[in-house]
Amino acid sequence: MNFWPGTASSAHMRQTIWNATAATCSGSASDPACSWSSRNTGPLHYLVLTGGIELLPKLFEHVLVPRVVRDELADAEAPQAVRDWIAHAPGWLYVQPDHPGDDDVAEAKLDEGERAVIALALAVKADLVLMDDREGVDLARRRGLAVTGTLGVLDLAARRGLIDLAAAFEPLKATTFYYRQGLLDALLARHAKRGGEPR
Repeated sequence: MNFWPGTASSAHMRQTIWNATAATCSGSASDPACSWSSRNTGPLHYLVLTGGIELLPKLFEHVLVPRVVRDELADAEAPQAVRDWIAHAPGWLYVQPDHPGDDDVAEAKLDEGERAVIALALAVKADLVLMDDREGVDLARRRGLAVTGTLGVLDLAARRGLIDLAAAFEPLKATTFYYRQGLLDALLARHAKRGGEPR
């Protein structure tokens, strides 16, 4: 499976589960009614900081986040913009009770939010998990979940004609988001080759 949101290729997804670094969606990956789920503050965090958070309801009909992720976004150590956003969360963001998960998820050496996102995604049979944390991504994929991250969301939005990908990368570079320039260059080259047309 492509790391980029090949499983989220439809214009909208019915239900998504989010946290800062992860999200999941329920239903068929190619189903235009697929949902999306996010796990920790990773993608949500960075999309808020870069002004891209309103891309989510344009790409996915519902976004689900475990309660622990909501709490992480509201934590006093989170950036003020992130705390303000979650304090007035939009109607498309659905906060869900935390799921305990089975043993391999509950015992995984991951952040609490990442574990909660994976457990929720498995519980709702999500089509897509949005997550940036590499260890969390590896576990989610081992459990059969499709995964993409912050860059994958931006790539998908660019393919839908919603943003200019190069311009969207600039505010992201000004944050603490970890990236390899070679990866950004490869995404831009691939997007230029496609001519920005949706696939």
